[in-house]
Amino acid sequence: MYSEFTISLTDMTFGGDALGKLPDGRAVFVPFGLPGETVRIRLTEEKSTFARGQIYEIITPSPLRIQARCPYFGSCGGCSYQHLAYPDQLSLKQKLVADQLKRLAGLADFPVEPIVASPSPWYYRNTMQFRVSPAGRLGFQRANSTTFIEIKECFLPQENINQLWPQLDLEENSGIERVVIRAGGEDDLILGLESQQELPPEFSVDFPISVVYSNGDDSTVFSGDEFVLMAVSGRSFKVSIKSFFQTNIPQAEAMVAKVLQLSGDLSGKTVLDAYCGVGLFSAFMAGQAAQLIGIELSDSACDDYATNLDEFDNVSLYMGAVEQVLPSLEIHPEIVVIDPPRAGLDQRVIAAVTAAQPAKVIYVSCDPATFARDAKRFIQQGYSLVSVAPFDQFPQTHHIETISLFTLTD
Repeated sequence: MYSEFTISLTDMTFGGDALGKLPDGRAVFVPFGLPGETVRIRLTEEKSTFARGQIYEIITPSPLRIQARCPYFGSCGGCSYQHLAYPDQLSLKQKLVADQLKRLAGLADFPVEPIVASPSPWYYRNTMQFRVSPAGRLGFQRANSTTFIEIKECFLPQENINQLWPQLDLEENSGIERVVIRAGGEDDLILGLESQQELPPEFSVDFPISVVYSNGDDSTVFSGDEFVLMAVSGRSFKVSIKSFFQTNIPQAEAMVAKVLQLSGDLSGKTVLDAYCGVGLFSAFMAGQAAQLIGIELSDSACDDYATNLDEFDNVSLYMGAVEQVLPSLEIHPEIVVIDPPRAGLDQRVIAAVTAAQPAKVIYVSCDPATFARDAKRFIQQGYSLVSVAPFDQFPQTHHIETISLFTLTD
């Protein structure tokens, strides 16, 4: 039997949940709620110091609450903020970045720059990942669960992806567990089918797209190529189906511009691009720097990087985990760009970067909480946090990107 309570929601937390208190004083985290609301909840998880709850009745709604556009909102785990108008989403994300810096880095009242809004809050994603049910239906992970929810429409993918995925007809028990669709330039599309089965299923397409089947490390090209070309600020990037790339191109262009602005004059300087991916930042810096060094773990991203940076003779690429490769390199870059995954930086990376004493460290983060934790560590090692600029790469979701500058303290 679920415990039920009527509570007031007082704040928002990073991750998309609203915050309230139970009668015994424990904090309770409530998805899809808003501050100022009185709600009736059922507890879904209880710990000694906190709990999680699910709204089943909104008694007093927030004046900011709006009707979500998507009929799956609240059930699907993809979006967190469709019940807020886009300007209010931006204000919330701005506040959450400042809150994380205060709570985890001890930086109260840090002047976070105004968040850079996405030009479009809908239909912005150039890459989508769908789960596949045993019945062959496409969908996503259900909110606050590991279970599957079938969907019929989604308002986040680009239009050409939305035209494709409802046409996919997968057989029952095909073994395909995930479908990835990426849109390149000039309406180029690539479809990735992922499975644990060694032998690929029978598959055919009636439209001109690339199709790649993957089972672990091995891939089979069914049709077309195993990559698409993505255009950012007039430059073309080869991006394989297994490689990570920014999903919101206008925001990727804004982020590149910010990194270049913070870098300043690169003439005669050595630049380190850690977690360099397919070379998004490297490609725009290599032409100015005396030397550019990239480090990347992903096989496919390294292959793409080699193609995308092939024109430059001053670029070196090291393949491997940054925390293993960087400490072994005897380099002294003046500029370091780091763009780690959501978990942030291993302590070995921070130690190696600060030991090299670059004049500037530009930290591109996709998680304000792990960034704030790492910011505190950089400050403890003699660096000053100069600026933090949030970017809304993912409207309707709780995700926030930031680009920040650290400088070596005199």
